[in-house]
Amino acid sequence: MTTNKTPRIPTLAALGALAVLAGGAADAHADRALDQQPAVRNRLLLVAKRLEATPLFEATINADFRAIIGGGLKLEYHLGDMLSFGAIGVFSASVNTKLTDRVLDTLEEECGEAAGCMNDQTREPSNTEFAQHLNKMPFHGAAYLSLTPWYGKLAAFGRAFVNFDFYFQGGVAFANLTSSCDGDICNDPHPGLNDPEAMITPDDNPNNDAPLNNGFRPGLYLGGGIHVFINDFLAVDLAVRDYAFTDNPSGADFNADLFVDDSDSRFLHHLFAGVGVSIMLPAKVKRTR
Repeated sequence: MTTNKTPRIPTLAALGALAVLAGGAADAHADRALDQQPAVRNRLLLVAKRLEATPLFEATINADFRAIIGGGLKLEYHLGDMLSFGAIGVFSASVNTKLTDRVLDTLEEECGEAAGCMNDQTREPSNTEFAQHLNKMPFHGAAYLSLTPWYGKLAAFGRAFVNFDFYFQGGVAFANLTSSCDGDICNDPHPGLNDPEAMITPDDNPNNDAPLNNGFRPGLYLGGGIHVFINDFLAVDLAVRDYAFTDNPSGADFNADLFVDDSDSRFLHHLFAGVGVSIMLPAKVKRTR
């Protein structure tokens, strides 16, 4: 009696190879299908295609002589999740810093021989001269582009959840500066320095020179912050902003050449910390698929 034995090993190998090929094809198809899916399903589009109106408050964090404190409005339109453009304007008041108060306490009210303060020797200003040379910033602002690369959700004790995002801004800054040095104090334009043919000899006293630190100042703007969403259309906006432009906050002879002119101004960074409440319009938020 003869027995026909079929080789089993090649058959099993062939079946295994077919299974591997089929599995690879299925995986490739699944990968292509996943590539076409959104990274996060049913995600709230909290900023995309929305107008953001933000009443805000901000104050300087690096002022030497006068702190700038004010309120204003930020308007921003979000083209998508990441890119937006906007503008900000702030009306401000100025308050003397502790440094300024300490300096004023050390100065005489009026300089002169009777007061024991001789400008032609010490170059020390009077209390009034120093105060009137300082400038203020009643209005400032910026126009900018904004990038929002990160967003997510925060959880407190596993129960309270809030959405947030981080943003960075860059653009142009502007500021209106004012100073209050009147003709009784700032009465020497130093014509001998500007006009070689002038017959008037400069007095080498910068304390009676105009501070030249007022007017419109354009510059550069950088900012960054975070939105913490209270609900679908309200968010707390926390930011740090840098308005950089040419300024001479003291209005004094910064380069020590015994007179005040434009060379005493420097390109300075005016840093502000701000807080606001962002209102997103339209109020109804969209979701991804």
